[in-house]
Amino acid sequence: MARDDAAATGPAAFDATYSTIVVGSGSAALSAALTTAVAGCRTLVLEKTDLVGGTSAMSGGGVWVPANHHARAAGIADSVKEALAYIRAASPPGWEETEAPLWQAFAEASPEMLAFVEAHTPLAFALTGEPDPIPGIAGAKTGGRMVSPRPLPRRVAGRLARHLRPSTQPHIFTYQELVGSDVYHHPIRTALALSPTLLRRWLTGERGQGTALMAGLVAGCLAAGCDIELNCPAVELIRDADGRIRGVVAERDGRRLRFAAEHGVVLASGGFEWDDERLGRHFPGPVDFRAAPRANAGDGHRMAEAVGAAFAHMDQANINSAIPARYEGRPHGMALFYHGEPNAILVDRTGRRFVDEMTFNLGEALDRRDSATGEPVHLPVWIVTDERFIRRSPVIRWYARPTEGWLLRADDIEALAAKMGVPAAALAGTVARFNALCAIGTDEDFHRPVANPHANLSRYKQVRLEPIEPPFVAISFNRSILCTKGGPRTNARGQVLRPDGSVIAGLYCAGATMANPIGTRAVGAGTTLGPNMTWGYICGRSIAAEADRSAGPA
Repeated sequence: MARDDAAATGPAAFDATYSTIVVGSGSAALSAALTTAVAGCRTLVLEKTDLVGGTSAMSGGGVWVPANHHARAAGIADSVKEALAYIRAASPPGWEETEAPLWQAFAEASPEMLAFVEAHTPLAFALTGEPDPIPGIAGAKTGGRMVSPRPLPRRVAGRLARHLRPSTQPHIFTYQELVGSDVYHHPIRTALALSPTLLRRWLTGERGQGTALMAGLVAGCLAAGCDIELNCPAVELIRDADGRIRGVVAERDGRRLRFAAEHGVVLASGGFEWDDERLGRHFPGPVDFRAAPRANAGDGHRMAEAVGAAFAHMDQANINSAIPARYEGRPHGMALFYHGEPNAILVDRTGRRFVDEMTFNLGEALDRRDSATGEPVHLPVWIVTDERFIRRSPVIRWYARPTEGWLLRADDIEALAAKMGVPAAALAGTVARFNALCAIGTDEDFHRPVANPHANLSRYKQVRLEPIEPPFVAISFNRSILCTKGGPRTNARGQVLRPDGSVIAGLYCAGATMANPIGTRAVGAGTTLGPNMTWGYICGRSIAAEADRSAGPA
């Protein structure tokens, strides 16, 4: 997927010429486009579908930004040095060797990014009050690093308002309202308590979370002069005889169009979670749900491969718990942390517990691989609980109804084990052991806390253990992927690298398309959106600097 016709890279060979071309329209893509457009670069955004916003528009809108100006205004002390210490302490062994320059670039640029976005869009962010979720390590903070956008009316996106990608989640709530309420257990009561606000939003089209984020970014990009083309997938990169990326081939209405990029192309088209072959290669074993748009099929990865990019972290992803949903008329996943009830445990294919169910980086535990074979160690995984779990969880009752095989019931443990396909004796012993721990009130095996350590899970403020009693329930709880986080390796300026470490001139990468320096082991609830937006900003800033150098002295 690369065109090498050097004779076909002159001005006459292109349908249109831009300073910057951005592939994708999520938070990383539009942060890059906004940055270059504000700098005076003529910028084109190519979106594959008829909807703008990507996975970011479907998200909860939590953004992790250390040392940001909102924290400073609230009197919360933070610094780039402390953020780096926290990232370093929280990251897997060995990552610092390759990722340290990127961590440094992210930590320095993220507070600048947030201030820039607020200055050039209608977006206004507010602190969420959440602490860093890995306490007790160097640089961890008890608050100030998580922000989320205040609500915005969809109409701020102008002509693209009706093309904002909808979510499976209720964006009529703000992120702060969701984490500060018990909407999961009591959706009707919560809605009634907020009814005047929710009614006003419903009537005015005002929304929070990912919808607000992307409406604001779209508004800023349009105001800065970006051209945003929908239904125009990029299919090839164009490079000259020296290997520099000179433009993009895209398809629109059955025609192939050639767009020149004088100063840079940014690949920010999302992950590869809907590329079945690539996903199966890098994530062997069961995947319950995928919660990203189906358009995230690795287009940017294929284009980067074709021009010789180095790849890294292809086995990394935002792995979360999710429940079955429907989206665009087809089965889909909706991210939801729902398994932390006091009478619920997680068991693996051996029928045994293997983790503290309340651990923040649960996705990493679910995805643990055998070092020799690369195969998953624990999958398939199940929640084991009882009928009280279902009675307490109206959301689960609703979504489980049309999904055959996801939720199993049985009157005794042996029958449940048979349905799950796990050893009956092991499962019976696991449940008996957990019930014994409930009697003493302490999880001696995995040290599950009796008070929830994560402020973003307010519905589980108290998680005093309760025994699991008949009739029994099991719920499939394998990996669910919100977005993959592997791809072309970049340097600290966002430039794509070859395997020998040299730069592919003119090519940049950001967001879920890049080899993200923060992988499956997240350092905070917003460490997908926060880094994605920051890397888009870094790419845009690098391209703007290149455009300035090319222009020469005034």
